[in-house]
Parts: sequence; C-alpha cells; structure tokens
Amino acid sequence: MKDWTHTINDVVAGSFFGRRFRLEGSGHRRERKGSRFLTEIRAGLATFFAMAYIISVNATILTDSGGTCVCNSTEDPTCSDNTEYNLCLNELNRDLITATAAISALSSFCMGLFANMPIALAPGMGLNAYFAYSVVGFHGTGPVSYRLALTAVFVEGFVFVGLTLIGMRQWLARAIPKSIKLASGVGIGLYLTLIGLSYSAGIGAITGAQDTPLELAGCRESELDDDGICPSSTKMRSPTLWIGIFCGGIFTAVLQMYRIKGAIIAGILLVSIISWPRPTSVTYFPYTAEGNDSFDFFKKVVTFHPIRKVLSAQEWNLSNASGQFGLAFITFLYVDILDATGTLYSMARFCGAIDEKTQDFEGSAVAYLVDALSISIGSLFGTSPVTAFIESGAGISEGGATGITAMTTGVCFFISVFFAPIFASIPPWATGCTLILVGAMMCKAAADINWRYVGDAVPAFVTLAVMPFTYSIAYGLIAGIITYMILNTITWLFEVASSGRIKPHNKEIKDPWTWKIPGGILPGWVVRLARGKKDFWRADDEDYSPRRESLTTQDHQGLGRTAVGIDSTKPLSAAGSGIGIDDDASGGMKENKTCEKNADNVV
Repeated sequence: MKDWTHTINDVVAGSFFGRRFRLEGSGHRRERKGSRFLTEIRAGLATFFAMAYIISVNATILTDSGGTCVCNSTEDPTCSDNTEYNLCLNELNRDLITATAAISALSSFCMGLFANMPIALAPGMGLNAYFAYSVVGFHGTGPVSYRLALTAVFVEGFVFVGLTLIGMRQWLARAIPKSIKLASGVGIGLYLTLIGLSYSAGIGAITGAQDTPLELAGCRESELDDDGICPSSTKMRSPTLWIGIFCGGIFTAVLQMYRIKGAIIAGILLVSIISWPRPTSVTYFPYTAEGNDSFDFFKKVVTFHPIRKVLSAQEWNLSNASGQFGLAFITFLYVDILDATGTLYSMARFCGAIDEKTQDFEGSAVAYLVDALSISIGSLFGTSPVTAFIESGAGISEGGATGITAMTTGVCFFISVFFAPIFASIPPWATGCTLILVGAMMCKAAADINWRYVGDAVPAFVTLAVMPFTYSIAYGLIAGIITYMILNTITWLFEVASSGRIKPHNKEIKDPWTWKIPGGILPGWVVRLARGKKDFWRADDEDYSPRRESLTTQDHQGLGRTAVGIDSTKPLSAAGSGIGIDDDASGGMKENKTCEKNADNVV
C-alpha cells in the first residue's frame, strides 16, 4: 500500500502539475517540504467536511431576508402566514443552496489555483446574519432592500480589489485598536448565538417580549400568541427544541470534545434525518401546501436546481438609497478586511510563512484579489460576502500545504450543488445549535482582551455588548471606536497638560497602538515597480531567506481566536467566520503534533 501511494506521489510531484504547486520532490527551488499529492487530497476532504454546514446554514439565514419575494399584505408586513409568500421562500432557499455551494466551489478552487494557498472560501458567518437581519431585515422589513444590499456587496468587492492592490487593506486592518478587534469577534459570536436561539434560524428557545426585551420560549411556532410570546403552559415543550438541543447541540459538542472531524455536519445530519419522516411530531414536512412542496423537492435527492430568483438581482438605481445603504457598505468592507486578513494571516503563520518584519506573506495580494473578486461574483449569485474560512486549519493540520487542498475542497462543493434537495431539507432546529457552538468558539477571544486597563476594557465591552443587543455589527464597531477615542483622547490631554505627571492607572500595560506598519504600507510589487524593476510582479531573491518555524501545541491552540482579533505577534484564527468556527470545532488540530514548515513555502 505504501509503495502504491509513494509511486503516485512521486509521479505527480515530478510532473508539471507537481512543479506548478511546488510539491516536495518537484524540483522547484521553493518546493514545500512535506507536501504530497495524496496528502493534499485528504486535507481538502477534511476541510470540506469541517465547513460543509455552511451550505444549509447560509441558505437558511439568507432566506429569512425574504430575498426577491414580495410581501403585499397590509396586515402582516412579514407575510409569515401567507402561503404564496412561503412557497416563494421555499424556492428562494433552493436557489441559495445552489448559490452557496457554487460560489464556495468557485472561490475555493481559484484560491488554490491562483494563490496556491490551502485555504477555502465561502459566504461568511456573521456577515450573512448582518446582511439578513440588520440590513435587509426579516422578510424585507429592514432599511435596505435585498437588491440594494447585493449592490452594496458587489461594489464593496471591487473596492476591496483596489485596497488590495495598493496595500491599504493591511493598514486598515491594523489601524483599529487590538481590544476592539478582539471584542468584535466576541460580539459577532454572541450575535450568532442569539440567532441560533431564535425561531427563524434556530431552535426557538427565546422570543421577544413586551415587559422584557427577551423571554424564554420553546413552544411550537403555531402556539405563539399575537404578541409572539409562548403561553406559560407551552414553554419548553416543543419536541423540535429538544431534538435540536440533544441531537444537534450536545451530540456535536461531545464529538468536538473527542476531536472527531466533521462533528458539525454530523450533528446537523442526525437532526435532519430524524426530522425527515412525515408522520412524526418533529417532521420538517407537515401536510400543508408548503410542506408538500418541500417534500416533493426532497424526494428528487439528486438534481440540479438552477438559480432563478436571486441571480444578478442587483438594483443599480441608488436614488432611493438611504444612509443605511452607505453604513451597510462600509461595514461589509471593514469586516471583510478584518475577516479575510485574520484568516489568511493565521493560516499563513500556521504554515510558518509570515515575514516577521512586514507581517505579510508572499502572494498575499493574489490571495486577497481572489477573495475580493469572489465577493463581487458571490453577490451576482445572490449571496452575502464571501470570505476565507478558519476551518481550512483542519486541512492544514492534515498536512495540506498547497493550493491542491483548496482545489479539492472546491471540487467537493461543486459536487454538492447536485445534492440541493438534501441541503434544502435541513430544518432550522438542526442548524440552530451550530450557530450557538460557533458563537462559543468565537467568544474565546474575550480571554485575550486587555481587561486590566480601563481604556482598553471599556471600549471592548461596549463593542461586544452593543452588537448582539442591537442586532448590528456596525453599531457595535461604531460604539466601541467612539468610546475608545473619547477615553484615550481625554487621558492623553491630561497627560500632556500635566507634563506627564497625571497618568491613568495601569497606563504602562495599555495595548500599544500606531498607524505605522512595519515594513511599510505599500505592497512589495508597488515598491519594486517604483524601483524600476521590470518583472515587478516577481519577488526579489532576498525576499526568500530560508527560515524554519516550529509550531507546537501552543501554536495550535493560538489558532482558537477570531479574525477580528488579529494580533500581528501571534498565530490567530478567524472563525470564518467569517466568521465560522475555529479548528477546535472541526476537530482538525492535533494538539501533540509539531508541524515544521519553511517560511518561504507560500506563493
């Protein structure tokens, strides 16, 4: 068996394909030590199973926005009980299943092909919730229409391209204070948790109330009264709630404790399989018009569902766009920069490819361009912003070191396009606990916030508290940044006026902040072009000074932080978030494994 695998690895490594992706034994001067073709394939499969949940979860969340479906009811602006509208939502969900799988396939494959990075992409968690619930609103009740929101995402992608080319994305990601970056990840985690506990995209454990902002729920949706509150006698008696908690939450958490790969998708599938039979109290296919329509589609099992309702649905007439459109655009841009930066940097550091002087890695511009263009293409498919996923760490821990890993993941997503009936039939109570577990993973970044200095702690707390309570990432960031500026400007003025005699307590342990970037703001290709180098797209030979970095248990555990909490001195993660889950959730990291990579291994 070993001889057979060695033969395949050696043949592929000696081919043009192996040299293109710098496999070990390819003869390339910067070949990636330890990279093998079959290992890359296995790593790509590990990444796919760690993040396959995004297909159903993203479609469920975006369907709550109402998409292009029109509600004409004068009594109920959400048309929740309108059969025609709900049938439209069924069709919309199937469109978004196809769209999510398709853009994940395209973007991941291109990341591997062009950037030669073992990093997969998909619509980001957190951003999709902000898109659906804050910008467009539940069933289109928000300040910006679905079509205008897609326009904002499309434009943001091309702005991101420009920022990438001139190197501004690096400066912008570091200009925000560290405490607020970390708190942003925690706030988004709490935001996703709140969604996972709700009815629309979760297990239905909480609902809005009159006397209090939130109230315990847990009844069947049909038992909610006119105010959307569960009668006392029905609370916590919904069978789907308990199926979601034990089979989707507890079961998945136990698998994660034992680092079982694909734990998230296993929990989702278990709950879904239990919910598919029709004559049960937890069925996802009740004998109604909507249930019959969903069940008829489910019975097809394997089919291609074309995107009909959300393909190229942008609205280019911006004359009626409100200030919320601009706010949404800026928030998408900022969070994308932090999210993509955090994930790509943490994965590059995991492979030992970060230049400690510039805090950059070779080929970062290409990786960012792929990410940015994927955002705009994804909006044409009808999805929220696409970003790099931290679940890529599962593949890297399996030995993935080249773009072949990401390409394999992309091929798996492409195959899943033809299983739309399965993914479209996953109920919200199957994915609700997934969002809660994602939130739990993202909240680990709170431990890294500097709680000892009030000037860092208070802005961080304001950021992470405002995000879930206002259902808005944007408001949380704005509140945190303004609080930081006010507090630290006042203390700076006192210090200047007193000639340094009046200083706040613990000022010496304040997180350092500067707008200056080590190595300069401009990317390497701009510097080489200004220097007159003809092949400015090629890095100088001195840029490839060999360096080896050993990644031990501490490094693996360091990947359990969020993208928005990027710290240039430590290996970080980006919950994919996007903001999705980190390596611990996917069971991808091996604590006792030491992984050595060359610092010059990344294109």
